[in-house]
Amino acid sequence: MANYSFMSMLKKYVTASMLLVLAAIAALIFANSPSLKEGYFSMWQNTVSIAIGEYNFFSHNGHAMTLIQVINDFLMALFFLSVGLEIKRELLVGDLSSPKKAMLPIIGACGGMLFPVLVFWLLCPGDADMQRGLAIPMATDIAFSLGVLAIFSTRVPTGLKVFLAALAVADDLGGIIVIAIFYTSELHTTFLILSLLITAIMIAGNFFRLHSKTFYLCLGLILWYTMLNSGIHATIAGVITAFCVPSTLQNGTGYYLNRIKENIKDFPIINIGKKSTIVLGHDEINKLKSVESAADKLISPLQAMEDGLHGIIGYVVIPIFAFANIGIDLSTMEISTLFTGVGLPVMAGLVVGKFVGVLLFAWVAVKCRIVTLPTGANWKSFAGVCALCGIGLTVSIFIADLSYSPLSGIGAELLNQAKLGILCGSFISAIIGCILLQLFLPKKQ
Repeated sequence: MANYSFMSMLKKYVTASMLLVLAAIAALIFANSPSLKEGYFSMWQNTVSIAIGEYNFFSHNGHAMTLIQVINDFLMALFFLSVGLEIKRELLVGDLSSPKKAMLPIIGACGGMLFPVLVFWLLCPGDADMQRGLAIPMATDIAFSLGVLAIFSTRVPTGLKVFLAALAVADDLGGIIVIAIFYTSELHTTFLILSLLITAIMIAGNFFRLHSKTFYLCLGLILWYTMLNSGIHATIAGVITAFCVPSTLQNGTGYYLNRIKENIKDFPIINIGKKSTIVLGHDEINKLKSVESAADKLISPLQAMEDGLHGIIGYVVIPIFAFANIGIDLSTMEISTLFTGVGLPVMAGLVVGKFVGVLLFAWVAVKCRIVTLPTGANWKSFAGVCALCGIGLTVSIFIADLSYSPLSGIGAELLNQAKLGILCGSFISAIIGCILLQLFLPKKQ
């Protein structure tokens, strides 16, 4: 209860977007402080163990994982579990559940993934190592982009909010596919077979109407370990687990509502004074437990798990990821660094590629009468939201790490250049989006 109260109080005064910004600022301060930088960078190289005998859960190919690897592989698997649950819900009942609803965000997302890659490819030197980062500017950070849009509160038509959220979800789906296809290392057959077996068990759990969240989370943990050692990137385990979590109820809502009514019908009404003490009998306690169980089962495992993870992801996982990954030692860089290597292609991909791709594809689709603009929006305000799509951050940094961390020698330098491009590109996109929205959204009455 104390943890729940603390999380509720945190959500009341601090948004997830604000916490992400604070974590990013803290990372840059630590990384550039003469007295703190050494401890900051060395901290992430400490090994992490959850071991029983010689078996260590946090091990990869027989080697203990470092703290930064645990954050990027394990905590981000939780992030992709949350993303997977959101995508599944949107595909079933949300803004991606029908062609009419999904068409505009999906078309926009396609342009918003294709054009950033094209801009990166045109600006990036023809070097194979640098070209590994083609997918970096593809992603839109859903939390931060919606956080910026929230600045304009009631001035923003609901249709624009729905469009941006759905596009970001479609972007995440594209990013997941890219990670699964292009960032898979050498496959290990034994662990791959085990991964397929665990996935089959979770699918069977759906078939036999097993609705225990614990069942799917425990198997998801095992799946994460087997996929980590199979060669497929471990974060994909989060997405597979999410798509296996049931979205249905064991019985209709009427069954659980009737059970609640039956249990509270005969529950005693006790009036108390200021110093009265209530001691419930065994039967009363059982009735309350039955009510609690029935109320819990009125929510599908998918939505219950998504709701439970929402605060953990926004207020714990993403800030920790940002603090661990955004730290760049700027003292080793010059201003020209942004315009050399991969910094400029990443920044231009986010600022120009995202904006042009989303806006152009949407414009063509509307002119061809395939879709219509969101209700209450015009092309000028729609352009402001398209600019916000260039806010990359979380997934862009994650893909940058996948692209350049495995490289020896030049890898660390390219990763820093990419991070700098992501930060600058996201900041510029946010500023441009805010200016356009301020100018072209309806004035607040």
